[in-house]
Amino acid sequence: MYRVIGLMSGTSLDGVDAAVIETDGGMWITPLAGTEQPYSNAERARLQAAVNAALKWKFDGEEPPEFADAERALTEAHARAVKGVIASAGLPADDIDLVGFHGQTVLHRAPTPERRGATRQIGNGPALAKAVGIDVVYDMRSADIAAGGHGAPLATLYHEALFRRDKLDGPVAVLNLGGVANVSWLGAGDPVAFDTGPASGLLDAWCEQTIGESCDRNGALAARGTVNAAALSQLMNHPYFALPPPKSLDRWDFSLDPVRGLSPEDGAATLTAFTAQTVADAILRMGRPERILATGGGRKNPVMMAAIAERLDRPAEPVEAVNWNGDLMEAQAFAWLAVRSIKGLPLSLPSTTGVPEPMTGGRLAKAV
Repeated sequence: MYRVIGLMSGTSLDGVDAAVIETDGGMWITPLAGTEQPYSNAERARLQAAVNAALKWKFDGEEPPEFADAERALTEAHARAVKGVIASAGLPADDIDLVGFHGQTVLHRAPTPERRGATRQIGNGPALAKAVGIDVVYDMRSADIAAGGHGAPLATLYHEALFRRDKLDGPVAVLNLGGVANVSWLGAGDPVAFDTGPASGLLDAWCEQTIGESCDRNGALAARGTVNAAALSQLMNHPYFALPPPKSLDRWDFSLDPVRGLSPEDGAATLTAFTAQTVADAILRMGRPERILATGGGRKNPVMMAAIAERLDRPAEPVEAVNWNGDLMEAQAFAWLAVRSIKGLPLSLPSTTGVPEPMTGGRLAKAV
């Protein structure tokens, strides 16, 4: 049994989620504490600069210098998050056995039949281990990518462990509405997982560009708008949707071009409808689940959740309906995956990332 801190910084660049759990890397999972630490404006700007540089770099040539600057800021922010969640849990630091450190994805390229995929997460595992005095598992996607997988989604086996621990009736679709949406299909056989399309990423970018806000709070902007059918059709025409799973996306694989020229309200309504339609299409291709459980920030957008429910003719419930934590789900997952990493257990399967065989991963940075 391990007491572990998991850390997650999503594509929205809003902050660090930190969660403490006790786990054996199997179905024994006991959440103990969690915090959400926002980035400062300066930290967010450095991370955005790294993402912007990555989109120009595209894995070709020397890495941009912006990565090193952003990595320092990111690692320092994660060290603060570790110390903060330890304090909130009321635990001595030497009670923590391990930290699972996802880092920040600045660029992801899915594999194709012609070439392997590539992924880049910034985050200095050895520096974090030294700063907090706890062993750190980091770089959890690279082994899967190197073996021919997508390296994503990685939270699916954690979803399955919770599903089996709680003896839920299947099949269950766990829908993660982050910057990109992905689904974990859980039932009698191996879980199946893939990215369904954008979730809040495009919508967040639209809000930032048109109204100077980081997101569409409570779906209020979309609620005042009207879906533009022509723009929605153009968005839906992306070749990604014809690909079979497993498959994965980078947040920036889609463009706002189809909605440019629309009012802020109509653009938000159209992008929300786009997320809802692509999520519904993906789930219905898998079948009719007993339940749809939603995690991630998008579950707090009532307009998005209603649009998904309308297209599926059934509600998508927040994961809190089964006593899971939708704010800390991914942070908990990377804590759990860190334990599996040091035990040499799989982090991914052929059915979840397209890797040829069950694949472990991660690198261990010792505190001393």
